[in-house]
Order: sequence, then structure tokens, then C-alpha cells
Amino acid sequence: MLSIVVELAHRPYADPVAQQLPFMGSAWSVGLVLASYMCFVLSYGQRFMLQRQAYNLKNILIAYNGFQVIYNAILFAAGFYMLCIARWYDFRCMETSALDDPRKHYERIVCYAYYINKIIDLLDTVFFVLRKSYKQITLLHVYHHALMVLSIYLIVRYYGFGAQFLVMGVLNTFVHSIMYCYYLVAALRPASKGNLWWKKYITKAQLLQFVIIFTQCMWILKYNPTCKFPLVLQYFLALQAITFIILFTQFYFNAYIRPKKIKQT
Repeated sequence: MLSIVVELAHRPYADPVAQQLPFMGSAWSVGLVLASYMCFVLSYGQRFMLQRQAYNLKNILIAYNGFQVIYNAILFAAGFYMLCIARWYDFRCMETSALDDPRKHYERIVCYAYYINKIIDLLDTVFFVLRKSYKQITLLHVYHHALMVLSIYLIVRYYGFGAQFLVMGVLNTFVHSIMYCYYLVAALRPASKGNLWWKKYITKAQLLQFVIIFTQCMWILKYNPTCKFPLVLQYFLALQAITFIILFTQFYFNAYIRPKKIKQT
């Protein structure tokens, strides 16, 4: 087992350019980010806030959520162009473009910008801690945020930029554009937060994105087994999609269905 880990650690990058990029060129850098995140949101941060009042982050949250709306919308537009307008990929088998492909630079920029966006997303939980909104720090929330960063790092590290990774990115940035719009409205008008009817549809959209990802993975595995996208990554994406479907379904039930049943009784 140790020999496998050592071999993977010393395996050359699938795309040499990735090795030169911040938070991508070393497993230690992404490991430090995730370890610091987990330590702060699950332990140190809550102990730090124990004797302190919750911080008023209204202006910071307005700026942050507005930034996230714009960032995710731009990424969605760029990814949508690659997938659906320029049609760089065949959905039946999405392989990364060659390193000398003229489009490769654009592919790298979009995918790396998405990776950085997932690191920025970790601030969501940091803000929960500083506001003492501990009930929002759920297993689903922490697992989702940490795994997105790790997944993208591993895919780029061992396979390269683009390919099937883009489907996840396009779906995710579309959902997040809407989600951060909700957070922005809630930050601007805190009194209306409980009356925003479209909140539950964001969860439905999150569920749908993982159903689509899982379906695509299964379709490729069954009908196009010769696709050069690595089997281990294909199964990894499918497994994580199933995990998120279960967790988001559980969250939806607890947040929207169970309360109705309790009221009816």
C-alpha cells in the first residue's frame, strides 16, 4: 500500500503546466489548505468563538456573494461555450485535448479558475463559524466543500485539464450562480430570508446535477468502455455522485418534508 502511495506521489503530472500553478503544483499545498480548513471549522474556530459574540459580516457577505455570482456566471458561460456552442467534446467519451492543441490554453484557464473558485468556496464555512451559525456546518456541507477541492486536484494531477471534469464544472457553476444569488438577497434583506420560496429549488437543482453526472458516468461505462478517460476516475466520479445524491436527498427530506409532516400531526 505504501509503495502505491509513493509511486503515485512521484508520478509525473499529466499536464506539466499544472505543476507550475499555485495550490496545484504540490500535494502539500492543497493538503495544507484542506487541513487548515477542517481544523478551523470543526475545532479551533468554534473554540475561538466560544467567549466571543458572533461577528456582523453583513457588508462582507454582500461583497462576497456578489463576487461569487459574477465569478460563477463567467465560469458557466465559458464552460457552456466549450461544451455546447463550440462543441469541443463528444459527450459519449470526453477526453482531454492534446497538450499541443491550440485550444489547450483556454481549457487550462477555465479549469484552473474553477479549481480556485472551489478553494474560495471554503470561506462559506469560515463565515458560518464567525457568525456562530453552527447548525449550517453539517456533514454534507463540509464533505462537499472539501471533496470538491480534492477531486479537482486529483483529476488534474493524474489526468489533466478539461474532459469530463467540465460537465461537473458547468452544472456546478450554474447551480452556484443561483445559490449565491439567494445568499446575496438574504444578506441584503435579512428579514426576507425565510420567505424566499425558491430556496428549496436550489437543493433540487443540486440533486439534479449529481443525477446527470452519475448518468453520464454509467452511460460511458456501459456503452463506451473503450473511452480513454481513466476507469478509476470514472468510478470515482460515479461514487461521489451517488454519495451526494444520498446526502442531498437526506438534507431535502429533513429541511422541507419532515417539517410539513410534523405540522400535519
